[in-house]
Amino acid sequence: MIRDLTLPLHKPAALPLRAGDLVTLSGVLYTARDAAHKRLINLLREGKPLPFPLKDQVIYYVGPSPAPAGLPIGSAGPTTSYRMDSYTPELLSLGLGGMIGKGRRSPEVIEAMRRYGAVYFGATGGAAALLARSVLSCEVIAFPDLGPEAVRRLTVERFPAIVLIDSMGNNLYEIGPAACTRRAER
Repeated sequence: MIRDLTLPLHKPAALPLRAGDLVTLSGVLYTARDAAHKRLINLLREGKPLPFPLKDQVIYYVGPSPAPAGLPIGSAGPTTSYRMDSYTPELLSLGLGGMIGKGRRSPEVIEAMRRYGAVYFGATGGAAALLARSVLSCEVIAFPDLGPEAVRRLTVERFPAIVLIDSMGNNLYEIGPAACTRRAER
C-alpha cells in the first residue's frame, strides 16, 4: 500500500510512518544542498529570517538541471544526504519535518530525528527525469548565485518516495528489504 501524504508534513502524519513505507508527497517542498544549508545556518546565527518557514517543511536535497522548454524543472534526482548532516540537527530542532535524499545519515541526525519526530525519505537515484514529472512548479526563492544549489520552492504532486528512517529511528538501511516487502504487501 502506498500512503498519499499532503505537505507540509505535520506530526500526526509523520509519526505513524515506518521505515519501508512507500509514500507519495503532494504540496510544497523546498530544495537545498550543502552550500545552501551553510547559508541557512549562517542566517540563523546572525538572527536573520530564513527564506522559508522550517516548521513541518520537507527539504529535498537536489540540484536540478535546467528546465527544458515548457517544463518547470529539468532532471531532479536526489543527492547524497550525508553532506548536510552537520547542519541538519539544528534545522530539525527548529521544526523541520523531513528530508528527501539518498544514502545513510549520521547517528547525530538519527538521534535528532527521534528527538524532534522527523522523517527521512529516499527518492530513487538514477530516476531524475521521472522524478521531475511530479514537479508542477519551481521557483528560486533564495541564493540564486548558487545556480542549481539555490533554494527553490517546488510544488509537487504524487512525488514517489520511501521512508528510509522513521521518527523512531528505525533505519531501512539496517532492517533491510524485508521491511519494504512487508509494507508493500499490506
